[in-house]
Amino acid sequence: MKYFVILFTVVALSIGGYVISTNKAQEGFSLAGKVEVAGRLLKPAQSNNMSCAIIAKNEADVPIAIKRIVNPKFPLDFNMDRGDLLIDSYEGNIKLEVQISSHGSLGVLKSGDIFGGANNMYASGQKNILLVADKTMGKPTLVGGKNRRNFFRTAAR
Repeated sequence: MKYFVILFTVVALSIGGYVISTNKAQEGFSLAGKVEVAGRLLKPAQSNNMSCAIIAKNEADVPIAIKRIVNPKFPLDFNMDRGDLLIDSYEGNIKLEVQISSHGSLGVLKSGDIFGGANNMYASGQKNILLVADKTMGKPTLVGGKNRRNFFRTAAR
């Protein structure tokens, strides 16, 4: 019985230490800010069944956290925390990107998708981050309207 109590105590302390260390490593991860969309892209970005994904990547462009919002309205405030992490913990510089689409497949840009990002690298705990979605995917088309000059809209502008 004495050995059972000792074994039980050692196992309980080991499990408790692991849980505490895992939670402590993840507690430090947080990012907060705002996503804005360029005026010309605002209407399609806010249409029905759109999905906005905020992607945090490490310095090697590997995703470490993802936050998804369905049917977003812009400007959109966001908060990322340990629940959004794809890995146990991360310490280092973070690059942020945003993708707005109707298909929801991350990393696959299709016609009509809107995307962008932040200009800087960030550290965990930063707030007031500004992400700007100002690019879109699609075929070049002639600009219509009163002024029908031969100007093209580019695929990513």
